[in-house]
Amino acid sequence: MEIYWDNLPPDCETLLTDLIKSGLAYVKAPANIEISISFVGKDEIQELNHQYRDINQVTDVLSFPFTEPESWHKSDSPSNDMPTILGDIIICTDVAREQAETYGHSLARELGFLTIHGLLHLAGYDHMNPEDEESMRQAQREILGELK
Repeated sequence: MEIYWDNLPPDCETLLTDLIKSGLAYVKAPANIEISISFVGKDEIQELNHQYRDINQVTDVLSFPFTEPESWHKSDSPSNDMPTILGDIIICTDVAREQAETYGHSLARELGFLTIHGLLHLAGYDHMNPEDEESMRQAQREILGELK
């Protein structure tokens, strides 16, 4: 497993790495994966949201899958050393800080939630209808466990 971090907030790497490992196990991802996680400000995430989703507003997390979950294991063989590239997760640190304050929990907990939310999107989860939203919420609860 390779995680590429960009602008990772201080003292979060161990927590987020552990959560990603739990999330990858939950979604049955291949062992040899690559994922990129970037932490950005409001201007950058708004620009990305506008460019890729045609929504010109700030958001908390965006996910950009590179490989569809159905094909994750097709290249996961002992003879293939190339990792499966799951995709990119972009998290707005400013929004995470605001949400942590609003919900009364730590920034680390909010960053953990957003990381798992983004990872689940890479794994094909969505929340476009009530049934899918409940499935995604259940997965988030199970992966996050007792994270405060």
